[in-house]
Amino acid sequence: QVRLEESGGGSVQAGGTLRLSCLASEYSYTDTCMGWFRQAPGKEREGVAAVYTPSYFMAFPYLADSVKGRFTVSHDRAKNMLYLQMNSLKPEDTAMYYCATGRSCDGTALDHVRYNYWGQGTQVTVSS
Repeated sequence: QVRLEESGGGSVQAGGTLRLSCLASEYSYTDTCMGWFRQAPGKEREGVAAVYTPSYFMAFPYLADSVKGRFTVSHDRAKNMLYLQMNSLKPEDTAMYYCATGRSCDGTALDHVRYNYWGQGTQVTVSS
């Protein structure tokens, strides 16, 4: 059972910045993905960003079109950490943000059905 713990959420004004962090209890780094998803009230869960690692020394980032140019995803292999740097935040970014990990998600890393383990989520609120 993989445990995931998110941190870094909060409330900011539009144009502000937040950095989310996710700590995984374990991570295989072989054909594995780790991603950020968000869900606003009354809306479906949306893939925001992910990193797919086919092996320990390879990593491919994925970003949803809605956040490209504003968000950056990165990971720290040594610490089993995933980060989401969020700049130029907009009110429509308001949601609960979840960290998740899954397998065999090359090309589908933003599809939540590929993910098996989920964190509890961290709230991001952006006011106008």
